[in-house]
Amino acid sequence: MFTKTLLQAASILPFLYSTAVAQTACNNSPSLCNRPYNNITHLGAHDSPFLRNEQTSFSTSGNQYYDTTTQLDAGVRLLSAQVHHVNNSDGSEAWHLCHSSCDLLDAGTLTSWLANISAWMDNNPNEVVTVLLVNSDDASAADLGAQFQSSGIDKYAYTPPSVSPPQTWPTLQSLISNGTRLMTFVASLQTPDANFPYLMDEFTYIFENEFENEEPTDYSCNPDRPTDLTTPEQAAQSGRMFLMNHFLYSTQLFGIQSPNASYIETTNAQTGLGSLGTRLSACTSVYAKPPTFVLLDFVTVGPAIASIDLSNQVSDAVGRKAVSAEPLEEIVSAGSRPGAPFFAVVVAVVAALALGL
Repeated sequence: MFTKTLLQAASILPFLYSTAVAQTACNNSPSLCNRPYNNITHLGAHDSPFLRNEQTSFSTSGNQYYDTTTQLDAGVRLLSAQVHHVNNSDGSEAWHLCHSSCDLLDAGTLTSWLANISAWMDNNPNEVVTVLLVNSDDASAADLGAQFQSSGIDKYAYTPPSVSPPQTWPTLQSLISNGTRLMTFVASLQTPDANFPYLMDEFTYIFENEFENEEPTDYSCNPDRPTDLTTPEQAAQSGRMFLMNHFLYSTQLFGIQSPNASYIETTNAQTGLGSLGTRLSACTSVYAKPPTFVLLDFVTVGPAIASIDLSNQVSDAVGRKAVSAEPLEEIVSAGSRPGAPFFAVVVAVVAALALGL
């Protein structure tokens, strides 16, 4: 009887082990839990809320095929967006997510977007998420902080111990255990506010390479922002984390730049001229460590997550939802009308020029 009981207990050990592993996975991997936040490569969606799909009539201003929640489900852990000031028809003020101009592409309010992220974090308690806001109209910390409070996402916010880059950051597990698993960076935040200490000025903690690239041979690992960093050596010695921009632009009429989707299957691939895998390897060699963040357009294509897993030495990923790695234009019906919003903008610009505006 005793032997039978032992055998029965032994038979459920694999199940208990697999359950424990699933429960202790951080950012979809058990092997990432004990690694510092800055010693992980976080997959980022450039201009996360700006979509190029049927919802936007395949706007050429869109940077992503799938919405923010789908991006998170697929393994994205860095979300960037541009914040613009808007005057409502009733005279009240609002902060919207717009691509360069709210006439070009308006993805709604910052508060609504943050609320969606907060809801996803509610349902995914072992995930650390980073939000990067481009402060296009110089919002104050109080302006932005009010949106975080209204959305409820501030309950997850991490506050740094000082306003200078730390030598190391907390591990994912400690951020999760402490309930501080939202990192928020703002580019830029001129004056920190003690009432909203979780809003971190991006370039105090992060440096970036050049982002306005149009050819796959244009990429560089050299620091571009903040501008006082001019060499990789300076950037490395500054203690800042490296955000690697990796996306291409196409220049349209009137000099308007739009995300390049025609080359995206190579841009986000592991191999090929100007591919994500190739550039990750190159920049890892330059800095003797992988980038902390990688920011991509059409982040599901590639699949880009394969290069990120390789960079993180992750082979045990769990909990991700499968999303098509194909460019969305190739799998929609032939009756769609790509680029309609861009055409409308062109018409508006032509009309303005004709009127001498």
